[in-house]
Amino acid sequence: MYERFYNLRERPFALSPDPEYLYPSRVHQEALDYLRYGLESQAGFIVITGEIGSGKTTLLQTLLRNLDNQTTVGRIVNTMLEPRELLESIMIDFGLDPGTKSKPLLLRDLSQYLVDQRLAGRLVLLVIDEAQNLGFSSLEELRMLSNLETEKSKLLQIVLVGQPNLRDKLASPELEQLRQRITVSNHLPPLDAAETHNYINHRLAHAALGHPMTFPREATDLIHARSRGVPRIVNVICDAALVFGYAEERRTFDARTIQEVLRELETTGVLPAPQRDAEPVTAERAAEPVTVAPAPVPAMAAVPSPAPRATEPVRHLAPAPVSYAPVPAPAPIPASVPSREFAAVGTAGTVRVAELDQRERLVEQREAELAEQRRVLAEEYRLLRARRTAAAPAPAQFDNQVTQRFQADREDTLWSRFKRFMLGVSPS
Repeated sequence: MYERFYNLRERPFALSPDPEYLYPSRVHQEALDYLRYGLESQAGFIVITGEIGSGKTTLLQTLLRNLDNQTTVGRIVNTMLEPRELLESIMIDFGLDPGTKSKPLLLRDLSQYLVDQRLAGRLVLLVIDEAQNLGFSSLEELRMLSNLETEKSKLLQIVLVGQPNLRDKLASPELEQLRQRITVSNHLPPLDAAETHNYINHRLAHAALGHPMTFPREATDLIHARSRGVPRIVNVICDAALVFGYAEERRTFDARTIQEVLRELETTGVLPAPQRDAEPVTAERAAEPVTVAPAPVPAMAAVPSPAPRATEPVRHLAPAPVSYAPVPAPAPIPASVPSREFAAVGTAGTVRVAELDQRERLVEQREAELAEQRRVLAEEYRLLRARRTAAAPAPAQFDNQVTQRFQADREDTLWSRFKRFMLGVSPS
């Protein structure tokens, strides 16, 4: 939608995991190194965890894309499976037909397949995405599959990719044996402010057709603070900023523009409202107990006790009751309010989408008019050229006309000379 306006070949902040847009940050490069080490060392289990949207799938796609053709890869994405369903899904992904066989026969066929792959000089890799959804029994089933091995190495390498609660599940006492077989483990932390700045401009530069546009540091710092460094949320905010800039015909993004985009995303519910904690000073003061020291009593018995004064500070420190007047309902918005003013009271997204649609229609109409003008000009040029060709004599026809005229002039000259010779007429 906005690619032509910003001179981009495609959307740079799409949510699909594209390995071409992987930014080699410190944490992602470290995770890739762990994965490569685990594969090269033929480790039994490799565990990669990270927050939602931290780039685990993109990292995994990058790894699988760079594998050689001597590695057979099976990948399980839907992990809401019981142990037998998990075993059948693994066989189907490796191209085996589980049919209605019993579990011992399924294990026999899978073992034979792994042995055949090893005899052919191929490694077999099983990737379990969203592994935090697997139950304890399914994870134990994977551990039993890792028992398929030769005297020197495992026949099946297993990579578990999931959210942070996968680490909590693996730390449970029920999975002690599986935890002992994990040789490589890595967690993807969020990006810091500098990495977020580089990540955003890296994707913009990769999608640019000419000189790439950039987000200044003040804008990326706001994006980092709101996204907490999670790449998927960074993509959501940046894509919304490009749409916002396209609607407002802006090609630069400062901190004020990003603040407007964040407010709109919060208004439309795309991003939750940020949690604002109470002021620490007020909370401390509210928690402090109020103690009032009693006034000293004079030694003279005739002096009355100043007890009432001792309670006066307590009355002053106690919060007075506050009565809140009912808030009047907002006045209805008249129908004559312009669209931009109406957007300011809560429907900015709807109005902006309508403006974008109208602009797209105007662009399409203008392109159709230009195409029609080009067609008319081409037709006029063709007709003009045809008229010039018809008016000018053909080369052969022009040569015949010149030859005939020369012969006629020559014959006329000879006949004139003959008549003058026969009649004795001297030439004049």
